[in-house]
Amino acid sequence: MTRVMIVGAGGVGNVVAHKCAARAEFTAILLASRSVDKCDKIAARINSSKVTTAALDADTVANTVELIKKFKPDLLINVALPYQDLVLMDACLETGIHYLDTANYEPIDVAKFEYSWQWAYQERFKAAGLTAILGCGFDPGVTGVFSAYALKHYFDEIHYLDIIDCNDGNHGKAFATNFNPEINIREITQVGRYFENGEWVEVPALSIHRPIPYPEIGDRESYLLYHEELESLVKNIPTLKRARFWMTFSENYITHLRVLENIGMTRIDPIEYQGQQIVPLQFLKALLPEPASLATNYTGQTSIGCHITGIKDGVEKKYYVYNNCQHAAAYEEVGAQGISYTTGVPAVVGALMIVNGNWKKPGVFNVEECDPDPFMELLGSMGLPWHEVIDGVSPFEH
Repeated sequence: MTRVMIVGAGGVGNVVAHKCAARAEFTAILLASRSVDKCDKIAARINSSKVTTAALDADTVANTVELIKKFKPDLLINVALPYQDLVLMDACLETGIHYLDTANYEPIDVAKFEYSWQWAYQERFKAAGLTAILGCGFDPGVTGVFSAYALKHYFDEIHYLDIIDCNDGNHGKAFATNFNPEINIREITQVGRYFENGEWVEVPALSIHRPIPYPEIGDRESYLLYHEELESLVKNIPTLKRARFWMTFSENYITHLRVLENIGMTRIDPIEYQGQQIVPLQFLKALLPEPASLATNYTGQTSIGCHITGIKDGVEKKYYVYNNCQHAAAYEEVGAQGISYTTGVPAVVGALMIVNGNWKKPGVFNVEECDPDPFMELLGSMGLPWHEVIDGVSPFEH
């Protein structure tokens, strides 16, 4: 029986708390956030004696250590801001508990996310006999598990990987982001990157795009982005000749984003305004709708998957594995929109992989370094069924 501490009470934290509360493996759940009122609202909706709440400023190690020592969890699930990853990993090491997150660390003053800072914790977690699982959302997360599953069961070598992510939903707002606006906009506006022939290729942000077909949805314009799982997948699947990530955006979204960028509202460097230092992107975040608030009237669905080409027994094979998630179904179950749901559910599945011993090993790991089979077996029953197309038609050439 496991005590779990969840840090973060946004849309994803809501899903993680609901899903943990529904599992017998978790006997006590602490939901902690800077805004304890958000935690209390989530706990009230769950209405379980297993769930308690607490205020936490997770920017400092001492605050988190104090709360961990008080609650005594076995595992910390980090669904807070990626700026706080290293602080929370330090707190886990100091108190001797396992760690899991859904997004890799990035410094607050540079729009750059990479795993090097967290990979540097490998020896410390190993020496402490603790497990740290990195990037266990959907992308990153399930996309890495999908890739590992494909390599284990269908390929001797994977050569080409295209991860595709479509949100064909409608929340009725003129402009909004489906997860933390600050993190979302930093991610989208940075230089695009993809891996090809042993090198990283950089292109201007959103400069490469094309229509890509998605199951039950059809063709949607999809933009090449740099996404963090590419870094770990290239490292852990060394036979890759090319790896890319694509995400859909509506013309309306792109237009709003470009205007905001052109007038400086996406800047992350401080400016002086009426005698105070403010960061334009943080001010914009305060004006935009809370991602969790979008869930009520959200229609449509998401579709996220991996198109993979490689070799099996000397013969080229193609494989496509994906999940579609209905926004309305996610809201009916846990009061969340589909983006939060597809991130939160895998985090709980990953936590269960640590709890039941499948992924419990000393050190710091990306999900594709772990056995994909038990994760894939549990993912569907937890609410994210997946589908395979073997040797079908791929929209990608090589």
